[in-house]
Amino acid sequence: MTKRRLLLEDFEKALEQLKEALNPPKNSDLEKAGCIQYFEFCFELAWKTVQAVSTEEGLPDCLSPKACLKQAFAQGWIDDEKIWLDMLEARNRMSHTYNAADALTIYNSLNIYFPALQKLAGKLRSVH
Repeated sequence: MTKRRLLLEDFEKALEQLKEALNPPKNSDLEKAGCIQYFEFCFELAWKTVQAVSTEEGLPDCLSPKACLKQAFAQGWIDDEKIWLDMLEARNRMSHTYNAADALTIYNSLNIYFPALQKLAGKLRSVH
């Protein structure tokens, strides 16, 4: 199995876990933190899957999350670059520091981020 397929399968599994975690909405900080962690997994797998698909498609190398997002936008795999840049910023904030107010803001944005993540997975699945 190719790296691309493995990453895409992991990405789709992580999306399913995020979907289950978000439904129903959470009340405790611990549950919200878990949802944010699932989001971080999904985001990491999203950009790494874009990187693998790009490589297999013979596209220019994208070596960072931001470069991969630009590549995905240029290829039409994502259509709302702003949401993805917001996700990148959210992931960076949660990966490098912890602030309760930021965490709550990110948790409240997951219902916007999730459909964008799902849409990317679908687009990547259809790339030949």
